[in-house]
Amino acid sequence: MTGLTERLPHVAAFPAALGTGLLLHTDAALNDGIRDRIGTFIDTYESALSRFRGDSTVGRMRTAAHGGTFDFPDWCGPLFDLYDRLFDATDGAIDPCVGEDLIRLGYDAAYSFAVESDAAEHAGAIHGRAVWPVDVERHGTTLVTHGPVALDFGACGKGYLVDLIAGMLETGYVIDAGGDLLIHTNAPITIAMEDPANPTRAVGTVELRSGAFCASAPSRRRWGEAAGHHLHHLLNAIDGLPVDEVAATWVAVQIESSQDDAGRKGNRAVRREVDREAGLRNHDVPPAYSTALADGLATALFTTPANQLRAHFAFDCAILNADRTAAQSAGFPGGFFVR
Repeated sequence: MTGLTERLPHVAAFPAALGTGLLLHTDAALNDGIRDRIGTFIDTYESALSRFRGDSTVGRMRTAAHGGTFDFPDWCGPLFDLYDRLFDATDGAIDPCVGEDLIRLGYDAAYSFAVESDAAEHAGAIHGRAVWPVDVERHGTTLVTHGPVALDFGACGKGYLVDLIAGMLETGYVIDAGGDLLIHTNAPITIAMEDPANPTRAVGTVELRSGAFCASAPSRRRWGEAAGHHLHHLLNAIDGLPVDEVAATWVAVQIESSQDDAGRKGNRAVRREVDREAGLRNHDVPPAYSTALADGLATALFTTPANQLRAHFAFDCAILNADRTAAQSAGFPGGFFVR
């Protein structure tokens, strides 16, 4: 990101957040109260949603032999809403119940990266694995199950944490959670689009002043091969196997300045009252959750055509396929380098 240090000289780091770390670049230094509040909330967030913590609510769901009733904080409501919509928009290819498949393939809490011998015979909804709207009964932010269910909210989870933290800030910022960015600056910043085949090289650039920008690629979390697939964390929940046809995706969800200000003000104090308005149109995702949307769509583009997703959500994107062919939407705020 070019020009960032000059415009946003203050950096607050939370290196343990969600396993990838989180950086806040701001134009004014955060006071100790805000820093402490953000750090406390990150722990609260993980204690509810992390599948890598056995003491989290998600962790307890996985070990509940007969299922049970699990109460999540109210602020989880919009995240669950987004997963409902992504499940429908992708015909089930994006499903938080994919956590069981990730564990079978070795991406478990211990990071063993050891594939279970019968993983291919049990992975995916087609082999009877739990399915979000079928095996998880939802009542607002209370989830009811009748057996152990391994949830993984990784498709949208980092982005959603970014959105909630942004609601605590009163300043210009760029929040970076392992490459998931939320930007609120006076002038555009330039962002490099990393080449998934060579992280020291860029395949293009983007300029963004206000909005979310998220990238997804299997190159940084790849650990072997099985069942004819390179093993990585980007799965199609229907068959439970890694997607090999796409090399990288980039999604931009831009926010107009008036919307951005309203979203930030409405999300103050990790909003206790969420804006789940009745009768939302297909494209109405509150600007306060733009990073969660961009994060989820960057994963969804591995399983679902962009035009199918654009029938449900407003966004722009660029895609680099495994054969190095590329495409981008007309409104994408940047582009690939042309050789």
